[in-house]
Amino acid sequence: MATPVGIYRLRCSLVGHELDVRGLSCCLFPTGSFVSVSRDRTARVWAPNSPNTGFHEIHCLTGHSNFVSCVCVIPPSDLYPRGLIATGGNDNNICIFTLDKPTPLYVLKGHKNTVCSLSSGKFGTLLSGSWDTTAKIWLNDKCMMTLQGHTAAVWAVKILPEQGLMLTGSADKTIKLWKAGRCERTFTGHEDCVRGLAILSETEFLSCANDASIRRWHTSGECLQIYYGHTNYIYCISVFPQSKDFVTTGEDRSLRIWRKGDCVQTIRLPAQSVWCCCILDNGDLVVGASDGIIRVFTESLERTASQEEICAFENELSQATIDSKTGDLGDISADELPGREHLHEPGTRDGQTRLIKDNGKVEAYQWSSSEDKWIKIGDVVGLSGATQQTSGKVLFEGKEYDYVFTIDVNEGGPSYKLPYSITDDPWLTAYNFLQKNDLNPGFLDQVAKFIIDNTKGQTLGRTEAGFSDPFTGSGRYVPGSSSESNEGLATDPFTGTGRYVPGATSDLSTSQSGTHPVPGPKPVVANTENIYFPKKEAVTFDQANPSLILGKMKELNGDVPEEQQLTEDDLDVLEKMLSVMCSVTLETPTREQLKTLWKAINWPNDFVFPALDILRLAIRHPSVNESFCGEKDGLQFCSHLIKFLNPGGKQANQMLALRILCNCFIHPVGQKLMMAQGDSIMSQAIELKLSSNKNIHIALATLALNYAVCLHKSNNIEGKAQCLSVISTVIEVVQDLEAIFRLLVALGTLISDDSNAVQLAKSLGVDSQIKKYSSVSEPAKVNECCRFVLNLL
Repeated sequence: MATPVGIYRLRCSLVGHELDVRGLSCCLFPTGSFVSVSRDRTARVWAPNSPNTGFHEIHCLTGHSNFVSCVCVIPPSDLYPRGLIATGGNDNNICIFTLDKPTPLYVLKGHKNTVCSLSSGKFGTLLSGSWDTTAKIWLNDKCMMTLQGHTAAVWAVKILPEQGLMLTGSADKTIKLWKAGRCERTFTGHEDCVRGLAILSETEFLSCANDASIRRWHTSGECLQIYYGHTNYIYCISVFPQSKDFVTTGEDRSLRIWRKGDCVQTIRLPAQSVWCCCILDNGDLVVGASDGIIRVFTESLERTASQEEICAFENELSQATIDSKTGDLGDISADELPGREHLHEPGTRDGQTRLIKDNGKVEAYQWSSSEDKWIKIGDVVGLSGATQQTSGKVLFEGKEYDYVFTIDVNEGGPSYKLPYSITDDPWLTAYNFLQKNDLNPGFLDQVAKFIIDNTKGQTLGRTEAGFSDPFTGSGRYVPGSSSESNEGLATDPFTGTGRYVPGATSDLSTSQSGTHPVPGPKPVVANTENIYFPKKEAVTFDQANPSLILGKMKELNGDVPEEQQLTEDDLDVLEKMLSVMCSVTLETPTREQLKTLWKAINWPNDFVFPALDILRLAIRHPSVNESFCGEKDGLQFCSHLIKFLNPGGKQANQMLALRILCNCFIHPVGQKLMMAQGDSIMSQAIELKLSSNKNIHIALATLALNYAVCLHKSNNIEGKAQCLSVISTVIEVVQDLEAIFRLLVALGTLISDDSNAVQLAKSLGVDSQIKKYSSVSEPAKVNECCRFVLNLL
């Protein structure tokens, strides 16, 4: 076992909170201070006394309507040089406080259930986790992004030092790594709810869980080590500054200090649930527990409490009662326990527990290496099989409750779980219970009265072992748990001389006539005018060779199933339609032409590409755009195109579907459809980022650009966040410089005139992603555009 650096002893005990202390975080101001949050609905800021004998309360912050479960400090900014305090509560809200007043600066609303974890990052970014199974990214007073993927409560969140990387731990037993708002990796291994996360470095982190284990992970997905020592739920884990050593707290009434992978000291507390801990810059440990008391432990002899205070703490500890069923004592047979003489033998390690029987009572002692003696940590009770649980640690569907009753509606019929916390409204709880289980609403009064009767007079920390079922009367308690379109950015490299081959690669630096695809860009000179963004009109794909497209249609017509083949009349209809679409006329397509085109784009995947190419051209016509993208058929049309975006599909179809989607933006009806279905479209389209076809990458980048154009002047902050996420994700994997250029224009368009979007782009690490393109020599438009974007960032 590693040798302890020092022994931690009590520094002080802080009384102020009236109920469980559920979260702690170090404060930047005043120096050496910290903030605590409690089930009593308050947050309190504590500053050190001078000399270093203890702490005193300097602020009491209120704003939550229900218990407060988590807290973090947002680093200083120009606007708030002393930083901000963020608290999350059972009222589903996040309150943001300054140190200047006791009420919130503003309140973040958006979660649908208890906010139980918070983490802050650079540029004012805040990450929250909730019982609603989601995590949310906030910037100032706006939700920028929602992380969805967990199937149960998100108990732990952390922002990694590397920009754009975030971690979430859940009651679904998994940990997820997110980059730019998308899940990159899922870590599995824990056998119960993941309750805490701590960052060791840019590539390593720790997790703790209800399975009583601690795991060290590499961001690549590998579990590097598993630590055991706790004997019950582990709620919190915190890392020492500039170290890989850490401390943990849990349901076994203990605080444990870990050095070089070994538990070198165990400190018992006179409270069952040791909910939280934080480590001050001087190495002192602050701990919050279910008894509402905050205790600080130190290695420093100068800061150690007086002998009288230590004796009082040990006396309080000795008078505690330990539930044999919820403690860490294992199976106990009172008749086989030794007597007091067993305490004459020294312990073999710090924190070792020893049970003795004295005058008919079972007492628990812990070995203290620093004091070289056994210290009584309580009397053991509940040997007959008690089933009581400590307040706040009864879990149901990954969430905490004070009670979880099992309700039998009919004798021998199904049972239903009724979760309840004493801070809940019994009538609302009853109503939700009946609604969820499709039970007769006439039972509302009966169920509400049952809740009131069975929790009346109970204080936090106590539950009754029995109750009378409101339906059956039986008694049992079962706790559970983008000016230019054609001539601008959208020069189409798709067709060329020779045969018709969709997706055939062509030199993207020149068009058929040998001109540069984007007119205007000159070599970089000082004070070059930004001609790139914000882009104000959609970029489209317009080039075509009608005769080659139609020739391919006729060639493939004989290969499709007979019932889907086109007649000669059908082909003549498409030929006329194609002629109209490639001319300057605005002749309105007939209903027959539209019907024939729809028939053709439903050909089998191996043959449909020329029909999709006709659709790419046709959708630019206002009449066709309105017909296919309107309210009547828009959803079906959009769903049909999304099917072609499957990563396992044919590349020609993938590229053409992306180009059709881009061309839909040219008219208001199509634009409206694209925005309404943006989440579905972009979620599927981004799966093509790993394609080997650069034309697909260009089309994907153009799609992101067109979304950026539409979002530029809007207040759709979540839409902007999703678009930023797509740009950040795609720009990391594509190599084609035309695609890179369009993504840079998209990025510049999106963040222009929007400080929130700028800050979010920074928090996602986009600036570091694009810096390398500022040195690209050819084409010059890439480095010019990149430099303009970097100026905004």
